[in-house]
Amino acid sequence: MMTVHTFFIALVVFLMGLLCLTSATELIETKLGKTITFGLGIFWSTRLFIQFFGYSTELWKGKTFETLVHISFSLLWTYLSVVFLWSATH
Repeated sequence: MMTVHTFFIALVVFLMGLLCLTSATELIETKLGKTITFGLGIFWSTRLFIQFFGYSTELWKGKTFETLVHISFSLLWTYLSVVFLWSATH
């Protein structure tokens, strides 16, 4: 079950990226595109929130590699959240 769940999460994230690469103009210039962009901003903001409040700090705190990964992905999700939410509102 977890393998199937992981596959579909990876597929959705891949398709989000593909959508952004192939339809960037439509995402930022049309009403539907801005709605989709806003939804993507909410998605990544929620993922960022879960990073800090959904997972135990015991998973990464005091471990060099895990802390670097935690920081790196936190920065990535912050960036994605800001870019999508900003794009949706401008």
